[in-house]
Amino acid sequence: MEIRVGGKYKIAKKLGGGAFGDLYSGINIKTNEEIAIKLEKLETEQPMLQYEAKIYEKLAGSLGIPQVHWQGVEGDFNVMVMDILGPPLEDLFNFCDRHWGMQTILNIAMQLI
Repeated sequence: MEIRVGGKYKIAKKLGGGAFGDLYSGINIKTNEEIAIKLEKLETEQPMLQYEAKIYEKLAGSLGIPQVHWQGVEGDFNVMVMDILGPPLEDLFNFCDRHWGMQTILNIAMQLI
């Protein structure tokens, strides 16, 4: 079964999940561009996805900030469609046998700041 959001984005596979929702890879069915799709249940006690989308929109154009392509409600979920910047940190951590050296941790921290 093909799941679509925003009329033109198809959900492909789950990349990860956390306290504020689940992250999926997806495809823009009109351009074939790979994107990320974040879903948050509408019934969540403290919805955060709309705020996250607003922050990304305010920081738009900055290095390392994904562009938000669409944000809204689809079925029982708040949804945000954005650029996919690379593999999830969890995948990179697993690739390194779940061990990072201090230099790697500092580099990540600097990029986050």
